[in-house]
Amino acid sequence: MEAELIDPQDKYHSDGFSEQPQEWPGLQRDMDPVPDCGEESYAGTGRLKGRRALVTGGDSGIGRAAAIAFAREGAKVAINYHPKEQPDADDLKAVLERDGHDLVQLPGDLTDLDFCLKLIDDAVGRLGGLDLLVINAGYQQARKSIADITHEQFDRTMKTNIYAMFWLSKRAAEVMPAGSAIINTASVNSFNPVEELLDYATTKGAIEIFTKGLAKQLASKGIRVNAVAPGPVWTPLQISGGQLEGKVEKFGQDTPIGRAGQPAELAGLYVTLAEESNSFTTGSVFGANGGTGVS
Repeated sequence: MEAELIDPQDKYHSDGFSEQPQEWPGLQRDMDPVPDCGEESYAGTGRLKGRRALVTGGDSGIGRAAAIAFAREGAKVAINYHPKEQPDADDLKAVLERDGHDLVQLPGDLTDLDFCLKLIDDAVGRLGGLDLLVINAGYQQARKSIADITHEQFDRTMKTNIYAMFWLSKRAAEVMPAGSAIINTASVNSFNPVEELLDYATTKGAIEIFTKGLAKQLASKGIRVNAVAPGPVWTPLQISGGQLEGKVEKFGQDTPIGRAGQPAELAGLYVTLAEESNSFTTGSVFGANGGTGVS
């Protein structure tokens, strides 16, 4: 049976979005349209059979898409998420249980050092080991000017996006065996910062450099480190303060493809970077941005 070819311009929602503000961190289940994370479309072929994965921000959006793909490719999966996101996490658990997959839920706040260290240890204990870590959770609040960024916002953005990555990676490197992989979620803002996302873009630039530097350090331990750098993707991040008022309507419409991305469209990248067959790929950042030409 031949695969059906679909024009990427027409594959997903391209008519713009309604303003639909939610209190941070937002719930995917209440969005219109609900992001597609591959619940009905992703079909695995056993590419990650026997692997043990932890995905932060795994309840919704890109993290959820990665978790679904990993589970359907044969991996045991644990997700971390903020306790306020429990409804989305429970929805995902139901989806995977329908498929016959268990999902380990490890809620908690990544801005806390002690929790981050415990998270790695708990994942090892619940999964029977850890050889795949996706550091995906992020904090994003749009502000017109640096004058509008409070100390509290700057601190939370740094702790969520950079400190947690450092804490999790350091602890994971102590316990992950040779052949493991760490995959970070960077952003198009790593290379081309949006002016109203100054603090967020700063962290994403740091993620790019951290990924490349850590890959050099961990190569001698047989652990690969790469990153995916998404462009505009429809997730709860956007409707819970991640876009300025009035910008959600046209979100992603200025890409060459003419629409925002959906999380399901990135799942394959995470699987590719996770699988052992790509053992020579480390220290790389892979863009998924709808044709903007930014790496």
